[in-house]
Amino acid sequence: MTTALWTPTESRISQTTLHAFSSWLSSRTGKALIGYDELHRYSIEDPAEFWSALWDFTKISGDKGSPPFLVDGSKMPGAQFFPGAKLNFAENLLRHTGPGDAMVFWGEDKVKRWLSWDELRTQVSKAARSFAAAGVTAGDRVAGILPNMPESITSALGAAAIGAVWSSCSPDFGVQGVLDRFGQIAPSVLVACDGYYYNGKAIDITDKLAAILAKLPSVRMVIIVPYLGDGKALVQGLNAGLVHSGRRAQTWDDAVLALPAAPLTFARLPFSHPLYVLFSSGTTGMPKCIVHSAGGTLLKHVCEQQLHSDIKAGDRLFYFTTLGWMMWNWLASGLANGATLLLYDGSPFHPSGSILWDYAQAERSTHFGASAKYIDALKKADLAPAKTHDLSSIRVMLSTGSPLAPESYDYVYEAIKADLHLASISGGTDICGCFVLGIPTKPVWRGEIQGPGLGMAVGVVDESASPVPQGKGELVCLKPFPSMPIGFWNDPEGEKYRAAYFARFDNIWQHGDFAEWTEHGGMIIHGRSDATLNPGGVRIGTAEIYRQVEQLDEVQESIVIGQDWDHDVRVVLFVVLRPGLTLDEALRARIKQQIRTGASPRHVPAKIVQVADIPRTKSGKITELAVRDVVHGREVKNKEALANPEALELYRDMAELRAG
Repeated sequence: MTTALWTPTESRISQTTLHAFSSWLSSRTGKALIGYDELHRYSIEDPAEFWSALWDFTKISGDKGSPPFLVDGSKMPGAQFFPGAKLNFAENLLRHTGPGDAMVFWGEDKVKRWLSWDELRTQVSKAARSFAAAGVTAGDRVAGILPNMPESITSALGAAAIGAVWSSCSPDFGVQGVLDRFGQIAPSVLVACDGYYYNGKAIDITDKLAAILAKLPSVRMVIIVPYLGDGKALVQGLNAGLVHSGRRAQTWDDAVLALPAAPLTFARLPFSHPLYVLFSSGTTGMPKCIVHSAGGTLLKHVCEQQLHSDIKAGDRLFYFTTLGWMMWNWLASGLANGATLLLYDGSPFHPSGSILWDYAQAERSTHFGASAKYIDALKKADLAPAKTHDLSSIRVMLSTGSPLAPESYDYVYEAIKADLHLASISGGTDICGCFVLGIPTKPVWRGEIQGPGLGMAVGVVDESASPVPQGKGELVCLKPFPSMPIGFWNDPEGEKYRAAYFARFDNIWQHGDFAEWTEHGGMIIHGRSDATLNPGGVRIGTAEIYRQVEQLDEVQESIVIGQDWDHDVRVVLFVVLRPGLTLDEALRARIKQQIRTGASPRHVPAKIVQVADIPRTKSGKITELAVRDVVHGREVKNKEALANPEALELYRDMAELRAG
């Protein structure tokens, strides 16, 4: 057995909110819930009592209603949590007051701003009244095309305060990408920026907004948040185009900030009232419009943040994300715990690779979150923040977006901080949360996610839905949980919803990940199961190959697919090399040897091909399925979902893939 990379001290364990909750729950139930495994077992055996207890422990504002707190608990979909409850999401995120920081914002090296709790409450009140004045009522949609800036959080909470539904895209989305999403949900109000910064460049989106509004007739009002300038010229231009439609545009200052101060009020609505519409990546067709409830999102997030991430009042939470990724919604919920949000927008490597660590040091970040790809990029760039920055304030580092390679675990503890809870987390847009994640009272083992989330009956099963205690299988959830979607937009009978998660196994949520339990009760994610390789009938997770390839200094990035070949499937690996390098036979041999010794001979690709770029989604995830379709001559249905759709052409009609 290997040694754990990090083990929390007894003193640290005793100070965690998870320990406090376990002790409190033991007293409440009269059961000795000793250790995390026992607590987790209780949480899935009696979910109604567990989630009810969590409501009480975290002091959710609202009326919990009367028991039963879970109706039709054996049905997926169909289970209802807290059917009699009334609450408001924004009310729970704005319980804290005072002059302290609610949010800090850095826009690369161009902009720095601070917003107090009192200022946030005032601006949310004004945003809510502005939306209401535009005719928005409970259930209507408010959409945002914005950077990760304070006005984004303010707009989302203003919408939630009156019971409206918030949905967002980042401003780097193309016109069709925005229309594919917002065109399905018909927002009444659009809050948008005039542009954004990336790699030091100012990128104006004036023409993009005009094109979007021309094909989004549901929008009655456009609110422009100035970022590159004052927004007045953009508003004037938009109004010239909208003059005959009865629609109008205003700046944020005129539409929101100019309103007089007034008490902040909240519409308390049912637990299952819609809060967010999140979108699937859409790389295999139109994006799915996934509707999440106010109560389910709130309970799941406070569980993950307070108990699993140990976020407390006064902590300072950073996560590198955009408004096109569910981690932005997760980050916003940090306010419910009394934590300050550290918002950042732009490139994580401008003006240098130290910018996010400059931010963490200057603002005394306690929780630092980023993608696994970012951590790998730091490692490849030979950056060592531990040597260049004071990171003493950071207690927890979070990673998601793709599986975190074992070597990246080593890198974090060697080059970032030795005494740190490194929490690799995995879930998704589908549940606006995690299935497996960090556990602050347990050791961190190399290459492993620590364990299943509280209230999550996570399993690994085979093709017949039988448990797989050892070995690889499908990641599933066997029982309902509050943050299950309440449905898909424009899917009144729930057919698309059931087809997405329940078509393969009856009454079992199939998430689409290829996973494996570890001897420590943790989990390894081997990649998406729909991208799983199957040469000779042996299932291989793509992450197993990436873990090996990423150890080679010559390789910057890689993507692997299965190509139909000679009545079977052969593994094809595409690599992006460091500038100036060319793939030769010696390097091919090194790559194959690394994979053979680090994984197995079955993992060794039949073909290794050099490419200049790898297509990825707006949230930074590589797209094996899109590459596989192009290689096989199939149409990629929604290129607008990609950040760099032009990269797909690199894979079309490759001579190397026509040869044996």
